[in-house]
Amino acid sequence: MMYKRVATALLACWLGAAVANPVTEPGEPQAERPEIEQKDEPGSGKVAFAGETDAATFIPFVEGGTVVDGILDEPQWQQANSVTLDFVTRPYENTASPVKTEVKIFENGDMLHVAFIAQDPDPTAIRAFYRDRDRIWSNDLVGVKLDTFNNERLAYQFFANPLGVQADSIENEMTGQESDSWNAIWESAGTITDTGYVVEMAIPLRVLNFEESSQPKTWGAEFVRMYPREDRMRLSNMPLDRDNACALCQMGEVRGFERATQGNNLAIVPTLVLGKGKTRDPFTDEGWQDTDAREVGLDVKWGITPQMSLQATLNPDFSQVESDVAQVSINNTFSLFFDERRPFFVENAGYFTSNQRLVYTRNIATPDYGAKLTGQSGKHTFGAFVADDQVTRFIVPGNLSSSVAELDSDTVNAALRYRYDVSNDLSIGMVSTLREADEYHNYVTGVDAKYRLTPQDTLRAQFVVSNTQYPITLYQDFCDNDCTNSEDSSETALRTRKDDAFTGKSWRVNYRHDERDWFFRADQYANYKDFRADLGFETKADFHRSVIGGGYRWWNNDSWWNRILLSGDWDITHNDAGELLEREAEAYLSVRGTMQSFVEIGHVKRERLGLRFDPSVLTVTNNATMFEEDSTSLYMEARPSPIIYVSNFIRVGDQVDFANNRLGDQLYTESRLDMNIGKHAQVRLRHTYSNLDVDGAQLFTARLSDMRVTYQFDARQYLRLIVAYNNIHRNPDNYDAEVEPLTRSLGVQLLYSYKLNPLTKFFVGMASSGFQEAPLQELKETEKSVFMKFSYAWLQ
Repeated sequence: MMYKRVATALLACWLGAAVANPVTEPGEPQAERPEIEQKDEPGSGKVAFAGETDAATFIPFVEGGTVVDGILDEPQWQQANSVTLDFVTRPYENTASPVKTEVKIFENGDMLHVAFIAQDPDPTAIRAFYRDRDRIWSNDLVGVKLDTFNNERLAYQFFANPLGVQADSIENEMTGQESDSWNAIWESAGTITDTGYVVEMAIPLRVLNFEESSQPKTWGAEFVRMYPREDRMRLSNMPLDRDNACALCQMGEVRGFERATQGNNLAIVPTLVLGKGKTRDPFTDEGWQDTDAREVGLDVKWGITPQMSLQATLNPDFSQVESDVAQVSINNTFSLFFDERRPFFVENAGYFTSNQRLVYTRNIATPDYGAKLTGQSGKHTFGAFVADDQVTRFIVPGNLSSSVAELDSDTVNAALRYRYDVSNDLSIGMVSTLREADEYHNYVTGVDAKYRLTPQDTLRAQFVVSNTQYPITLYQDFCDNDCTNSEDSSETALRTRKDDAFTGKSWRVNYRHDERDWFFRADQYANYKDFRADLGFETKADFHRSVIGGGYRWWNNDSWWNRILLSGDWDITHNDAGELLEREAEAYLSVRGTMQSFVEIGHVKRERLGLRFDPSVLTVTNNATMFEEDSTSLYMEARPSPIIYVSNFIRVGDQVDFANNRLGDQLYTESRLDMNIGKHAQVRLRHTYSNLDVDGAQLFTARLSDMRVTYQFDARQYLRLIVAYNNIHRNPDNYDAEVEPLTRSLGVQLLYSYKLNPLTKFFVGMASSGFQEAPLQELKETEKSVFMKFSYAWLQ
């Protein structure tokens, strides 16, 4: 256990050096990465188009395999079936493809072999770069989507660029989300030719869950090519109906696999971690304190049956995880959200999703063990996991603010999710989570349903009950000085001052109508004051919100723009007592056009409460000021050439100063620049600027800069430098309380990584971080470390 805590300290240095504004507690979701294919319009649907046949594409069984080298010279390819990608489904509406793409497919019982012969009138314009796995979504791509249960719920996606660099992900129709955190071990290779390029794939059937039998199987499937030039065209073997809001319901079908088996499907992955580090207190004259880590861990992945898989981990190490991009936490009353990136937790995470985020595994900080069982059989889908944690950390929600509580005790964490698909249109499910520690527990149980009334109309509902026990003295952690003094109280202190276990409830209903030209939404959310979801991400309690929104789309296939969207919504929020907390109206106008550009202008008008005058009571009527915020935003992004991607978000207008409970003027920007230098190097720059002026004077200015320079030697290895800088200036004369006028931090990380596959990898690196705050006159180094990890996968 001692080594585990030392390794955790080294990891904090390792990751913290690359985070300009590290925040361990979760919070509101960040915007999705722009290079990920977004579903900003309705998806596919199984409807008949002129000239389309309902017959499934036959996948022939061919003995033997091939050498995956991007050269189709083996005799097996002569027996493969072929399909062509004839339709542009995005951004245009099923227009004829401007380039020819042929797909060859066969299987041999163990492997699915797929080859793409992609012609191009100008091969010099092909966008293909050596990048790390899953970092190629802006490249030329070809790939296949497979719904192996053909139930329109989940689809595996396997893509590769013309150099054979891989990207894989899972598309979840239940949540409408895609996750490229899922990784499978499969083969790919690509070659660029005089007439285009060829990509060859060999996908082991053991990486897929499916119903094993001796009968032919019918799977949902779609073959896709991304052709990014002036527009980023999505080419497919099938037309898509924009009047159908279901993204997987209209996939084509492939038939075969009668001899398909998965074998043992067992992976045993031991890991070795070695590290040394030094830390010191920047405010004292004490010298460096040495830390040393020698860790051995074990990961196991076992396909018990083709429908059921088990993942287990002992003494897991998460040091290969890339550090989070910094977020501005100043003047934010609710906890920040960070995506889960750790392999054990992201594996099959889609099995635990429901209508609200009740399972958020970043609440589990440093586990010693974990086990996860997931599977699907017929109409039944289930997932269960258990993990311990050396700390107990959870969000205490409120309606005007939230905080993170931490207990000095180990925690047991568990989650269970079950779903029954009554039909292709109706699913019902249940979810339950558990967290237990000394004098603490949180149990959550809920039921949910999703019903597709028509191809355009979807209704979702969920009802959840929680039971929670806090330590009797927990509330004292959230009193400023004296808990008997009302001025030193806080919303969190009041919501944690509980003598006995307490019960709360939450419910939500969501309706969506989505068709080709317009969409409408109506939502009702309610988290009652005693509802807690401590394994999830629920930052708000004692709030009830109603939302009505919609939008209209204009489409164009013949001009510099291809879609215009006018959208907006109105919402109102009250607490349990019916007191008004917030009222908001927002409207947005966006244009998607040439050079893969997107521009959106928005305006928000909001009435919202500031902080309570008397923090010793939770009522807000006559106890908080209702401020009126008026702000305008502009977002722009474009990829004018294969070399450059640029985006910028600007928001100007009113912003509540929560530190002093008054209204100020804000200027907030987020800028990003990606530059590809040759096929191997990339520079990625991000900068966030936030300035708030109050009463004609500056209150604070925060600057967060993040630079990442990567040289990718080939598809398996890279060298990466991260430099993250955080600079916050405050004006003490404009604050009611005492504040630090200057806070700065600097983190540097250098990493070499070699990945034979997602499980067999080696990396070594070094990191350093520094900090400055009064009375320090300059940045002072506080942590430095060197780190190495090796893992090897034995596959059976």
